[in-house]
Amino acid sequence: MSFLFRSIRGPNRTLLRTLGRRQFSDLAEVKAKRNYADNASEYSTVLTSIVSRRRYFLLRDVYDDMMLDGVQPTRDTFEALIMGTMRGARLQDAFFFRDEMKAMGLVPEVALYNFLISTCGKCKNCVLAIQILEEMKRYDVKPNEQTYVCLLNACAAAGRLDQALAIVRDMTAAGAALNKFCYAGLIIAHMNNKPRADDIATKIIELAEQSKGWSSVEESGITGNAMLGISEEELYNLPAAEFVHRRFFLYRQFTVYHVAFHACADLGNVEAIETLLEMLKKDGKTPDTFITMQCMRCYLRAGDIDRAVQIFEDYLKEGKPPAIELYATLVEGAMIGYTPRGMQLAQETLVNMTSRNFFLNTKIGSDLLLAAAGEKTGGYTNANYIWDLMQTRNVVPSLPAVEAYYNGLKEREIPADDPRLLLVTRTLDNLRSRFGAGPPRARSF
Repeated sequence: MSFLFRSIRGPNRTLLRTLGRRQFSDLAEVKAKRNYADNASEYSTVLTSIVSRRRYFLLRDVYDDMMLDGVQPTRDTFEALIMGTMRGARLQDAFFFRDEMKAMGLVPEVALYNFLISTCGKCKNCVLAIQILEEMKRYDVKPNEQTYVCLLNACAAAGRLDQALAIVRDMTAAGAALNKFCYAGLIIAHMNNKPRADDIATKIIELAEQSKGWSSVEESGITGNAMLGISEEELYNLPAAEFVHRRFFLYRQFTVYHVAFHACADLGNVEAIETLLEMLKKDGKTPDTFITMQCMRCYLRAGDIDRAVQIFEDYLKEGKPPAIELYATLVEGAMIGYTPRGMQLAQETLVNMTSRNFFLNTKIGSDLLLAAAGEKTGGYTNANYIWDLMQTRNVVPSLPAVEAYYNGLKEREIPADDPRLLLVTRTLDNLRSRFGAGPPRARSF
């Protein structure tokens, strides 16, 4: 079995050697030892573990092993598989599991169709998302409010402003009120629409203002998917989705503000950010950590390092819970343009961050290494320091980050036998062998 064989294969532990030493004397015992699951319940536990570890590329392997073992998948099994593909943005796998489910006589329920539409949104494929809605109608699966909001945000992610507006018109014509997630989707649609309108910042502010008129019983954003650990922010692919479960990081009632601040930060529009801050103040609200991070991003993109540093320091002085993302935002933004002052600030922030016992994880470390590796002149100090911080804690950066760092080292006069270069080369070779042609799929036995 493919998943199993990768887990047990080693220089002294191959199944063939085991069978050779035992001379095939007890195949049943060997099979019992090598199997990691024997029934649907145990396979569900394996799937939960894989999704929690974000190893989404293994979902197909586990499913293949279920088939080889003769274990019949249940509706809950397919729910876990499709939910995992949604989180991993693995569109092809999602539709494979949908087809397998239907082949076994199981028609997906509305929640699973919503997951499929959400996956289309993550992959910026609104054409397939619309086809999913049509399929629901053919199978007499009644769409719910989440279905249309998923579709709206899928169109928004693909930059199809016209289709997003059409969905809104259909919803209002049917008597449905727009909620905060609809307004958030419209902001994203305006941002992703190409070419962007010259007055896009004005549009964002107008939508943020209009959203204040909505009301909902479910103010918190908790839905039937909450039992699966899926928030509506994640279902609709909103920028703050990864922080929803972070305590004290954001106020969930600020959904539209989060999307608006994030959009204005991407634009580097300081005037729009300050207008949003004034709107927030008039509402009697104060910025949460996510909004603070977007304000820093905006000023850094606009080249105003001093203002970004002031926001960062004021946040810490107020006694609010510090977060590694704020340090990372300052580091990454300071390196824009690779100016001497910015690179020095980035290094000092990294040192300060480490001294406060904040350590780089794979995602943040990879993002910072990728940014630092773009430095064409100078001593490559920040890139080397970020690499060393990750190596100290045995954290392996992503393939794009290691490739960028390797290319930066090769552009400098470094001896071929330099220990750092040798280690980076070895790490890069390992990552390429694993992911070079896409997520690996070993043979099934």
